[in-house]
Amino acid sequence: MRFLLLVLAGLALVPLSAVSAAPHGGDHPEARPFEQEADASALIEAALARAQLAEKRMIVVMGANWCHDSRGLAGWFAEPRFKVMLQDKYELVYVDVGYKDRNIDIAQRFGVNAIKGTPTVLVLSADGVLLNRKSAPKWRNAASRTEADIFAYFDQFSPEL
Repeated sequence: MRFLLLVLAGLALVPLSAVSAAPHGGDHPEARPFEQEADASALIEAALARAQLAEKRMIVVMGANWCHDSRGLAGWFAEPRFKVMLQDKYELVYVDVGYKDRNIDIAQRFGVNAIKGTPTVLVLSADGVLLNRKSAPKWRNAASRTEADIFAYFDQFSPEL
């Protein structure tokens, strides 16, 4: 697989195109993009800078590779149909939360006090404003959602009031 490694402010980032889904034998693909050793704060800062430059929104998927639903959502995001839509509209960052005990400061920075389930999905403006406060913690059933429902949510996203 060929992919481009982005370097911004001295930080090497793996773009969305480098995350690949593997067959899982169920109704959805799965991927394992959550890196325990990654500097989540640096990833967030770099993605916010790119979002501002490109005038895009940002998606922060706070999950873990042990979580079936986190892997399921990441798997859909790695599918070609999703990749095209996401690349046009969003900067995407995967943040490993361990067993809901790691990188919680990232969620708190954007107004989510605790990670109640994984994945917790933050949709942010290019300025870092949380746009989906009500639905952010409701992705812990991502592997049970249909491809069409997940695609429609992000493709037709509208900020929640």
